[in-house]
Amino acid sequence: MTVVAVLGLDGAIGFELMTPGQVFGMANTVGGPGPASPPRYEVRLCASGRSISTAADWGATELRTPHDLDAVADAEIVIVPGTERFLDPPDSAVVQVLRDAAARGSRVASICVGAFTLAAAGLLDGLRATTHWQWADDLARKYPAVDVDPAVLFVDNGQTLTSAGVASGLDVCLHLIRTEAGAELAAQTARRIIMPAWRDGGQAQFIEHVSPDDASDSLQSTIDWMEENLTAPLDLTSIARHAAMSVRSLNRKFRHQVGTTPQQLLLQMRIDRARRLLETTNLAAEQIAEEAGFGSHASLRYHFTRLVGTSPHAYRLAFNAGRHTE
Repeated sequence: MTVVAVLGLDGAIGFELMTPGQVFGMANTVGGPGPASPPRYEVRLCASGRSISTAADWGATELRTPHDLDAVADAEIVIVPGTERFLDPPDSAVVQVLRDAAARGSRVASICVGAFTLAAAGLLDGLRATTHWQWADDLARKYPAVDVDPAVLFVDNGQTLTSAGVASGLDVCLHLIRTEAGAELAAQTARRIIMPAWRDGGQAQFIEHVSPDDASDSLQSTIDWMEENLTAPLDLTSIARHAAMSVRSLNRKFRHQVGTTPQQLLLQMRIDRARRLLETTNLAAEQIAEEAGFGSHASLRYHFTRLVGTSPHAYRLAFNAGRHTE
């Protein structure tokens, strides 16, 4: 069983404090063939004095936990949520717990401004990291040895991981499941918590959704149609025709409602389909390229490598239990 220790620091953001338990706990409910299957994860909320006071501005709550900081000692994964006093130096005992965890090879991840705590422990020196975009400049100024990237949802340096705003804590927890237990368990867990297994893009995307009163103006039917026809040679003209509007209006509405262009969304849909096929099938690369709408292996490889950061072949080796080759 993999032990996941969540550091419960005073002033913690309540949602972030509970996010790992929600995600890894949900993974336990889908991780085996039947109800008798043993849980894969043990989640421990660890706090000095076994007591935590959550941030007042987000609804102050006093929590009791059976685990002191000593319970972090045998954890394979340690997660640090953000706190309302993240600009202040963390307690020396917390710094030591994190350094000890890193020294024994545990994976250490932060949620949102929890990155400041990892940086204070020296765990991000010389590494690329992220945090909430609003505080990225502060992190860079306070810890100049850290290469701060404010545009991504999370950064995985292997042993140390950082994530952006509150919701990206879900992303990094799913990513930890994916790398530790496989893509299928991560996908099943994502479905149970009603979110995508992958959320691509970054913090720079500010999505504006139409209100329920404007449902008739929604692009959802066109987006659904695009996903159903990924193998067709879709272009802006055909998408605009389906949406019954001009290309100019289509681009404007996509940027307003979805936060991206029709072409970029179409490309991301095709990448997502290729990911699922690489994770769950042993189809040849050329067939995956066709079924994902890329047409050729060369096109699939180019776009996949550019957007995912690794080749389809390397991705399959990492996330397909069968270790199939192209």
